[in-house]
Amino acid sequence: MSKEKIHVYFVPGLAASTRIFEYIKLPEKEFKIHLIPWLVPKTKKEDLADYANRMCKHITETNFILVGVSFGGIVVQEMSKQCKPLKTIIISSVKHHKEFPLRLKIAKTTKAYKLTPVKVLSNIDSFIKYMHSDFIKKRAELYKKYLSMRDDKYLPWAIHNVLHWKQDSNYENTIHIHGNKDSVFPIKNIKNCIVVDGGTHAMIIYKAKKINRILTEILTKNP
Repeated sequence: MSKEKIHVYFVPGLAASTRIFEYIKLPEKEFKIHLIPWLVPKTKKEDLADYANRMCKHITETNFILVGVSFGGIVVQEMSKQCKPLKTIIISSVKHHKEFPLRLKIAKTTKAYKLTPVKVLSNIDSFIKYMHSDFIKKRAELYKKYLSMRDDKYLPWAIHNVLHWKQDSNYENTIHIHGNKDSVFPIKNIKNCIVVDGGTHAMIIYKAKKINRILTEILTKNP
């Protein structure tokens, strides 16, 4: 009799499309991949726990694992408190607010994050046509491809909930994969993680083969 597959649910990074997982592959005989897109917050003050509860409604299986990237890593930890996966894996993320870099702590204190130009995301097509630098244009095209959540309520809500996340210790059954070249969450602030040499904050795309190997090893040895 064939072994029942384990279902692996992936949540992308802040404002990102599930397309960031296009290079992620797991052994098909053992695992089935599901991609959870971002929901629009009901209001700008929607509680993160309530939002996580709504995200949990995408899960239809009982034998499942959650994987989240960056802000998605924070959200899957909040989801785990409600829907109880076999384990939780975070990539390019943090396990609690003590792993935040100083600049994010300052942004929270000064509320500088409220100055974020949210219109850039929703109007990126208009910005691209005025760009003359090939490098900047290519970077903007990547943003256009991978950043899909352009609702005006989402970005201020997401940034606020990153900076005001109240978790102060590791959540149970959480495995952390982190790049040593991550400039958003520098490795010097991160403890107890699987280190990806040369991995940046976008390593889910640029180091996908390495991430695939690590995920397969984790999931195969500890289903």
